[in-house]
Amino acid sequence: MNLQTLLIVGFALGVTACAEKEQAAPESTKEQAAPESTDAFVNHMHYHAAQLERINTALAADNLDAARTPAYWLAAHEQLEGAADEWQPYIKEMRDAARAVSDAPDLETARTARQRIAASCGDCHAFAGIDIPTLVLKDE
Repeated sequence: MNLQTLLIVGFALGVTACAEKEQAAPESTKEQAAPESTDAFVNHMHYHAAQLERINTALAADNLDAARTPAYWLAAHEQLEGAADEWQPYIKEMRDAARAVSDAPDLETARTARQRIAASCGDCHAFAGIDIPTLVLKDE
């Protein structure tokens, strides 16, 4: 099992555990709940992780052009409705960093921006109380 698969499984387990807590505590506010359904939210986050993995793989292979498409998707895709206001700074940073990868003139710039994507994802997960392993950057 590769590290990225392990990260995705860990993330899914963390989200599932959080969803179970929400069911046990019906008094939780709407801002604390995942947008739309939990399944849609988990699938959306898995797709984020898959795009970051595509960026990691491309940059590890010194292929900036291959990193641009998944970075563009992260920067421009439609956000799920109902994302908590408190998540917006993390979402904005992730999008800005992804746009910087997509627009990067060279590999070094793209790698620096990719680190910002991973950091914003990790910071959001920490804020939301989702315990996942640290995002690993392959080419470092």
